[in-house]
Amino acid sequence: MVQIDEKVYGVSKERIESLFDVGTFVELGAYTRRSASSEDFESVVCGYGAVDGRLVFAFAQDSGRTKGAFGERHAKKIADTYSLAVKNGAPIIGVFDSAGAVVYDGAAALAAYGRVMKCVSEASGIIPQIALIDGVCGGSSAVIASMFDLTVTVKDKSKLYVNSPFVVGGDAGKSEFAASVGASAAECESEADAVSYIKKLLKLIPQNNAEGAVSEEITDNINRKVSFDPKNYKVSELVSELSDNGEFVRAYEKYASDICVGFASFGGIKAGVIALCGKLGIKEARVAAKTVSFCDSFGIPLVTLVDSEGLDVSLEAESASYASELSRLAASYASSSNAKVTAVVGKAYGAAFTLLGSKALGADISYALDDACISVLSPEASVAFVWNDKVGEKSREEVEAEWKEKCASAADAADCGEIDDVIEASELRKRICASLSMLAFKAEDKPSRKHPVMPL
Repeated sequence: MVQIDEKVYGVSKERIESLFDVGTFVELGAYTRRSASSEDFESVVCGYGAVDGRLVFAFAQDSGRTKGAFGERHAKKIADTYSLAVKNGAPIIGVFDSAGAVVYDGAAALAAYGRVMKCVSEASGIIPQIALIDGVCGGSSAVIASMFDLTVTVKDKSKLYVNSPFVVGGDAGKSEFAASVGASAAECESEADAVSYIKKLLKLIPQNNAEGAVSEEITDNINRKVSFDPKNYKVSELVSELSDNGEFVRAYEKYASDICVGFASFGGIKAGVIALCGKLGIKEARVAAKTVSFCDSFGIPLVTLVDSEGLDVSLEAESASYASELSRLAASYASSSNAKVTAVVGKAYGAAFTLLGSKALGADISYALDDACISVLSPEASVAFVWNDKVGEKSREEVEAEWKEKCASAADAADCGEIDDVIEASELRKRICASLSMLAFKAEDKPSRKHPVMPL
């Protein structure tokens, strides 16, 4: 029997086992060596196990063993794990911690990166892929990790970069930097917190693209009334208030703070969430489009909450292909076939109303709170543009209030069919749960039939 030095072998093994239910991890390719003549075992541990009773595959690099050097056999172990994950329709978790390629391998090492990139690309949209940066992840490894659906970093431990930080300078490579530029979906305080975050995430997403919407029994009351002030609230607290038992897994918080995206359960139906409270800027559009795309790929229902004064009016936005970013957001909603429920909970001015899950872009159900304001321009701008002659007879504030009541009310949007119902804030959870229950398992294609039933 092959003898393994636990002192050399233990770091990555413990790291990967922490992801799984106790005693369920099974290793694959355990005795693979770096080469036919090498005495060193390959510096990546691969295998499968159960996470909350569900099958999950994983690989974990180990910089403590030959510095986690990436080579041909390293790539083969990962590729073999991917093959099994796809065949079994199970998520895969990649734990990255490697100093880089085996320089002596030359083109073979570069090809090894390419083979793993191909595996990740071919699995995209078939099984969920989550990357955990638990050490150094640079160069081509950073490219691979960024191809995953979601990337999680650990504060003061993760180093994620393409070019070495000592070359480019600044804060490049630090976990805080990765989170601030959107390279990381979540920056956790510790490795244990990162593992906990990933496990919570796995509970809220399907095993694969064939499973579709997932539902479960809940203890929370579907008809529970919610209490929040539409004029004074925090968007993350609103999402938690609406979700089952207040549980919400948020992503990209440090990249775009005005938009709240993530995953939660509503009446037992697990769904993606996009909630905007502020302007729809470039970062917000990118995060929203990414979330819509991910949810649609796996048939995850989507809840969109809108409270936006419109687009970002700045030279900075126009200088960064703003229209292209907004077009991606529009295309993601328009091309998605998953269940979509939208609610305007405050303001929805201009393109923000259209782009964020409007019925025109494919939402199945659309609600608005009774005091929501939906308008091409803000009431202030609208009055200045078309009703300025009324100012004098009444105060500007009175004219703006009249515009909001007559031309920008939720009832007005419902009158033209773009809002299905105008509701009170306290009803929002109940309506979302009911809509998702009805829509979660919808089929875009017309069901096939043998023939119509003949009348008597």
